[in-house]
Amino acid sequence: MIVYPNAKVNLGLDIVRRRADGYHDISTVFYPIGLTDILEVVPARGGDATLTTYGRHIDCPVEKNLVMRAYRLMQREFAAPPVDIYLTKIIPDGAGLGGGSADAAFTMLAVNELFALGVPQQELARLAATIGADCPFFIYNRPMRASGIGDRLADVPVSLKGYRMLLVKPDDISVPTKLAYSRVTPCEPEVAVTEIVARPLAEWQGLLKNDFEPSVFAAFPRLATLKERIMESGAVYAAMSGSGSSVFGIFDSANMAESDKFAEFGNVFDIQL
Repeated sequence: MIVYPNAKVNLGLDIVRRRADGYHDISTVFYPIGLTDILEVVPARGGDATLTTYGRHIDCPVEKNLVMRAYRLMQREFAAPPVDIYLTKIIPDGAGLGGGSADAAFTMLAVNELFALGVPQQELARLAATIGADCPFFIYNRPMRASGIGDRLADVPVSLKGYRMLLVKPDDISVPTKLAYSRVTPCEPEVAVTEIVARPLAEWQGLLKNDFEPSVFAAFPRLATLKERIMESGAVYAAMSGSGSSVFGIFDSANMAESDKFAEFGNVFDIQL
């Protein structure tokens, strides 16, 4: 079985409060995009599960990889038989795109389908939350408002169909999530992200904010330059995704920026929404 775990971007991101457990409550809209890894899951030829990776280098022991952790969870909870997993990484790591979480969630979905385990979607989402806060979103994989630590989800009627996205992940910048949170002052937003994304896209810029941007841009001015460059190229809306370091712009298809103008920054993806 071959599946295609896709990335997401954050449409707005409010850091609402610091919790007693050291985590932060957030409010954001997760939006799935057509940038994907390739994941193949087949019954194992041997007596135990294996994971083979291709594409972007993954500096992680096999058993700590989110994909293998997701399989072990399905094995432990539902006696899933051994599998051989082949993962081709295309989604950049450390980019605020949720690539690792998507791979884990799609592993659970693939194992569930491959062996006809019959685990309901809500139960998969509940278990996925034990792997990572973003993982439950990818079980549903549709536009959703995320709150709490990102694991409380609710549908949001927002569609960017017909637009195009220019997504840029600089080669030379990686933003540690812990560092990004340490420099943010949490506060209640004046306007909820769900209210803003209900408005026309042309009204988002200046209203729909990512609370990580001021401190992350101060530490990595090149990201601020990148966002400015994307807006100057005709984007209707531009923002950093998550805690970075990817920056995206949403364009009317007729006014799409030429992606080669951004090649100096690193990885550039032209995505039809």
